[in-house]
Amino acid sequence: MSRLAVNPTRMELRRLKTRLKTATRGHKLLKDKSDEMIRQFMSFIRENKRLREEVEGELAEALRSFMLARAVSSSQTIEQSLCMPALKADVRTGMKNVMGVDVPSIEIVPQKQEDLLPYTFVGTSGDLDNAILKISALMEKLLRLAEVEKTCNMLADEIEKNRRRVNALEYVMIPQLNETIKYIIMKLDENERGSLIRLMKVKSMIAERDGATKEPE
Repeated sequence: MSRLAVNPTRMELRRLKTRLKTATRGHKLLKDKSDEMIRQFMSFIRENKRLREEVEGELAEALRSFMLARAVSSSQTIEQSLCMPALKADVRTGMKNVMGVDVPSIEIVPQKQEDLLPYTFVGTSGDLDNAILKISALMEKLLRLAEVEKTCNMLADEIEKNRRRVNALEYVMIPQLNETIKYIIMKLDENERGSLIRLMKVKSMIAERDGATKEPE
């Protein structure tokens, strides 16, 4: 692992130790956040699976009823019956926070229910009524499914970004800081030993000089 290009001084050593402490704490926080985000993500994934299975099953039933209605009524009759929609949906949209990620929030505003069948029963079959009622009842689930799927996508993106940050700290920054700190400590020890040797040598030279000075007496 390559080390940082720094001067091996005590001031730099203190600064790097502070950075290492901050990076280690940040790594732990990001790792804990990542674990919790994955737990939340799996919860949304399970809800998404449940909603999708329910919606697909109910849509299949509605389409089956619609196909039966097409079989007993003419295309012109079906088109005339469905050309004037009777259901109006008011939707309130916003944002909510999930583990620091702003995800969409979709909610249907409750309204007084009107007649969902805006056509006369002459010339149409009960299968068409069933198809319209089933699709109308699916509105809330479809919006909830859209909300949950978008939340899953956004959480997946954030988990991937967070994973890259954790890996960068764990495999790049923290090892580099450790390697650089070891290098500086080694250099400081070498300098200290060198200074000690020079000091002992100077002391020895002074002692030899003092001894030489006293010999003539």
